[in-house]
Amino acid sequence: MIKVLGIININEDSFYKGSRTTAEGATLRAAKLLSEGADVLDIGAVSTRPGATLPSEREEWKRLQPALESIRKAFPEAAISIDTFRSGIVKRACDVAGPVIVNDISAGNLDGSMLRTAGGMGLQYIAMHMRGTPLTMMALTNYEDIVTAVKGYFWEFSAKAEDNGIKDWILDPGFGFAKTTQQSFELLRRLPELKDLGRPILAGLSRKSMIYKTLDITPEEALPGTQVLNFKALEGGATWLRVHDVAEAVRTVKLFQAINGG
Repeated sequence: MIKVLGIININEDSFYKGSRTTAEGATLRAAKLLSEGADVLDIGAVSTRPGATLPSEREEWKRLQPALESIRKAFPEAAISIDTFRSGIVKRACDVAGPVIVNDISAGNLDGSMLRTAGGMGLQYIAMHMRGTPLTMMALTNYEDIVTAVKGYFWEFSAKAEDNGIKDWILDPGFGFAKTTQQSFELLRRLPELKDLGRPILAGLSRKSMIYKTLDITPEEALPGTQVLNFKALEGGATWLRVHDVAEAVRTVKLFQAINGG
């Protein structure tokens, strides 16, 4: 089954302005995304765009808490993922919203307690490939072979997940994170090679710089390019799509399924 995650950014720094909202507007955006067919609401209060400076955990929770409380009250059955690399945020989010999916850009590398926390709480976990931090990652793009490096990273993560009791995890190759545009496209072309790991694959391509820089447009103009790349990712074996534009992603999935016999 293919799942679509709809992005809700509770900050003023994310690269695509259309995804930004406030605590007050988050519930309205959640309603829109769910009405368009989102399977999961992916809520984050920290921008992880290249060059972003990370706020304190206190500031992250100050942004996230009211939005999360409002969304859970309005949509008690909605599946929620929390876009964070901090185990303390995960614990607080579960206190407010019940079990959530952890969407961690660092696969546990930025918080030594994250994997133990997620495993101990029995949470589903999205592990992304990245080097460094959002502030430093674009200086860390020296790979002999990008796909070999990403596969090795996740083989190592697989062992760590097992050691920490994480049984249900999703692989996110991290398009654009510590990767040049050329490397991201190579990773997309060779996405089927990641199926060797035997994990569901998430593609986070929505309106990213590999689209708008290639086409010399803005993120606001990058929706058609996003649909093209999402289709390619589905062909390569992705079964999770993380997007800003849920209605269009759902249509892309339907066309992909129609072409492939449902």
